[in-house]
Amino acid sequence: MRQSQQVAQLEEGRSLMPRKITIVLFDAGGGHRSAAEALKSVLELEASSWQVELLNIQELLDQLDVLRKATGLRIQDGYNLILRKGWTRLTPQLLPLLQGVIRLYHRSTVKLLTEYWRDHGSDLVLSVIPHFNRALAESLRKVSPEVPFVTLLTDFADYPPHFWIERQSQYLICGTKRAEQQALAMAHDRGDVFLASGMVMKPRFYKPRVVDRAEERKRLGLDPDRPTGLLLFGGHGSGVMLDIVRRLDAGRSQVQLIALCGNNQKLLTAIRSLRTRFPLFAQGFTSEVDYYMALSEFFIGKPGPGSISEALQFHLPVIVEMNGSTLPQERYNADWVTENGLGIVLGSFRQVDQAVERLLEPLNFAAYRGRAGSYRNRALYEIPDFLEQILERHRPPAAPLGAAVRENSNLEPPDLAPLTPRLQTSCPT
Repeated sequence: MRQSQQVAQLEEGRSLMPRKITIVLFDAGGGHRSAAEALKSVLELEASSWQVELLNIQELLDQLDVLRKATGLRIQDGYNLILRKGWTRLTPQLLPLLQGVIRLYHRSTVKLLTEYWRDHGSDLVLSVIPHFNRALAESLRKVSPEVPFVTLLTDFADYPPHFWIERQSQYLICGTKRAEQQALAMAHDRGDVFLASGMVMKPRFYKPRVVDRAEERKRLGLDPDRPTGLLLFGGHGSGVMLDIVRRLDAGRSQVQLIALCGNNQKLLTAIRSLRTRFPLFAQGFTSEVDYYMALSEFFIGKPGPGSISEALQFHLPVIVEMNGSTLPQERYNADWVTENGLGIVLGSFRQVDQAVERLLEPLNFAAYRGRAGSYRNRALYEIPDFLEQILERHRPPAAPLGAAVRENSNLEPPDLAPLTPRLQTSCPT
């Protein structure tokens, strides 16, 4: 068999073998798991060319009891408790404490991760979490320095220091120009930073749901023709939703509301017990947020990266709040909304009635709706291509290819000397 045919056959065999990607996540909030599972579903559709493994780093770190020794809580459980209780005003003070504990356990974390990589090889490691990217990169370098490490920011921007972007060798995938600029300012090479068109969302949000809006509204007890706002504050809901409904009820806005209360049964019961002057539909946790967005004209909620992105997929202008209670890493999200003219940012939801009136003024609403309608997010389907590009830069050197040829008794080992320069030029030095 000719040498070129042997090499081509081996390259074809390699391309058919599934590449293993490990996606690192935790369950602090819902966005990290949501992004990981969305990517897993898309990557595994790529003609089975990817084998995807999800690693919940919290389960690995339970062996160390990181944070639990200091506070009695796991990291993700503590964060979720803050969200449920609405104690977000404390997060700027708690964040340095959390980062201090993470630094304290850095060596132990690296040791655990190093042992994990030794037992669980991977062709690429993708982190969709903050705080632990230094330890992830350092541990991977110890075991498999040839394996690329990638961080996908699931926030609109970094919140330095030591949140998403570290001064280390790694690839970064950003969803906004601001995050891209932050990465470059941290001396990351231009070729190591990829700009996606937005945040990663569940696949269903990339094919906006088409419904008979009038009929579906009537089915829910709503007016088919009245402007409808979607009220959503994440999977745990928020007591501020009750206050928003009351303020709109006491105001003059000619609207109606769909309130999604998440797992907060107490909140759901309280909202359903209200007697409002306008139609109101309240629902607990649902996996069909896209359905309710399809029935709405605008969005009211916290400035979370996921909820803002999902609302814009349905061309919904947003009304969000930004003040001392806003999570530090979400504050730029509100600035981004203002910069792009995609809605109204309030200092307090005490002004929500006036904001709704202003939003729905015909000329204003047409402008907001037009800008929301021009927003295009294809991030979920862009990232597999970014990962392919990254792997291409990490193609193995010539020697393993020759070794693979010699291991096949049906092939004669080719003279690889003439090919060495070509193969080396495609590898990082």
